[in-house]
Amino acid sequence: MSTRLPARPPARSSARQREPDLAECAACLCFAARRAARTITRAYDHELRRHGLRATQFTLLAALELNGPQTIGDLADFLAVDRTTLTRNLAVAEEQGFVFTRPGEDARARIVAIAPKGQAALKQAFPTWKKVQTALVEGIGTHVAEALHKLARAAPG
Repeated sequence: MSTRLPARPPARSSARQREPDLAECAACLCFAARRAARTITRAYDHELRRHGLRATQFTLLAALELNGPQTIGDLADFLAVDRTTLTRNLAVAEEQGFVFTRPGEDARARIVAIAPKGQAALKQAFPTWKKVQTALVEGIGTHVAEALHKLARAAPG
């Protein structure tokens, strides 16, 4: 039994001939932002490690110190993270004694606040954070840093 092959290949459809230029993906803003975020986070993590903190923990503690006790939902909105991620991060911070939670006025809401141990860790780590912050701003330039802040403020929640 022999299988017959067509004499010529089938014609390509016009849609196939007009494939998108995937080389444009190399300039993808999402990819660039995610890569930049990982690079920046690694720089903070590397230096804050000596204080027993990660960048996410430092940010959490700073937000609580600056804004005072607040609901988990309000804190998640301020940090622009989903509640599930924040709840996991808070559990670790509470286990370490950096924060504490209490019931809110509404039984469904919990209030989170920075604990004295968290305030001490934040104060101790602040000069290291400042050193990394300064180096990063000098590395990318003030205009790029300002653009990054502008983008973060403009991003839909």
